[in-house]
Amino acid sequence: MNELQNDTFIRALLRQPTEYTPVWMMRQAGRYLPEYRESRKTAGSFLSLCKNPDFATEVTLQPIDRYPLDASILFSDILTVPDAMGLGLYFEEGEGPKFEFPANNEERIAALEVPDMSKLQYVFDAVKQIRMGIAGRVPLIGFTGSPWTLATYMVEGKGGTDFLTIKKLMYSRPELVHRILQINTDTIIAYLNAQIASGAQAIMIFDSWGGALSHNAYIEFSLNYMRKIISGLTLESNGSKIPSIVFTKGGGLWLEQQATLGADALGLDWTIDIGSARRRVGDKVALQGNMDPAVLLSDPNSIEKEVETILSSYGKGTGHVFNLGHGITQWTPPENAAAMINAVHELSKKYHSP
Repeated sequence: MNELQNDTFIRALLRQPTEYTPVWMMRQAGRYLPEYRESRKTAGSFLSLCKNPDFATEVTLQPIDRYPLDASILFSDILTVPDAMGLGLYFEEGEGPKFEFPANNEERIAALEVPDMSKLQYVFDAVKQIRMGIAGRVPLIGFTGSPWTLATYMVEGKGGTDFLTIKKLMYSRPELVHRILQINTDTIIAYLNAQIASGAQAIMIFDSWGGALSHNAYIEFSLNYMRKIISGLTLESNGSKIPSIVFTKGGGLWLEQQATLGADALGLDWTIDIGSARRRVGDKVALQGNMDPAVLLSDPNSIEKEVETILSSYGKGTGHVFNLGHGITQWTPPENAAAMINAVHELSKKYHSP
């Protein structure tokens, strides 16, 4: 593997001094880019993009080739994990992901087991290819969905729900949901460690639906399982530290508890002031975020103003990775993404010691 030329993102996650605030975007390889849309058309389907290492490499590199980003993230999908468990993932046009065999009864839940990682070999092959394609320009982030987030899709059988099916199960038969979560946790530990062994240089856990839980349910059914994952990760590779990021969308209520997970950084959505978050967690973790993706639909002046607001709120010092509060939308003009990246790089310099 090539030696890393730009390690600003890694140093920020580890709260080491940096010359500026690094920036990347959740969903940075996506439909807002014309080159992605062409690749998607050639591949024929979203799953074909994910499951073909050549296509996954191609689209992962597209935003890195276009923008001076400080990190790259593996192009894949969180639902490849339950798909490997035999739930039959498919995508319906205009309706999102669905499962042929949802884990929505006691028999199917009892049958769940940790899949052989060979079923996810296409992901690990993509990680290796992407690392070669990046050629050391920036670090590569591997990722997974959280056990709870994966469980919501597995039980509901699709996305875009109000979570009533899994919540009913959680309150009436909590032992069944805990079984799903433990299987997911064991699978994710093996999955992330295989990504690290293949070349991932940082790891992110997307707890996209943790914010749908009550306080006590979040601690029991989401946070505690993410803690198990962090403790089971290979934290070094070839002598280099592998930083980890945990992101609970809608999780600003639980920052203090998240800061005890053992992760190096916490992702923030746009509903919380980043300066307030920094005061709450102190120097325990770095923070990643947290501009509303809708700002990128405006204009360069408005984008620059919002970037400055977030940078000034965080204040001086290291430990900040600039990002959106969730994924970039497909309607974002590519030039507006460039305006944000350039604004972060230029405006952040004054918050870092020379």
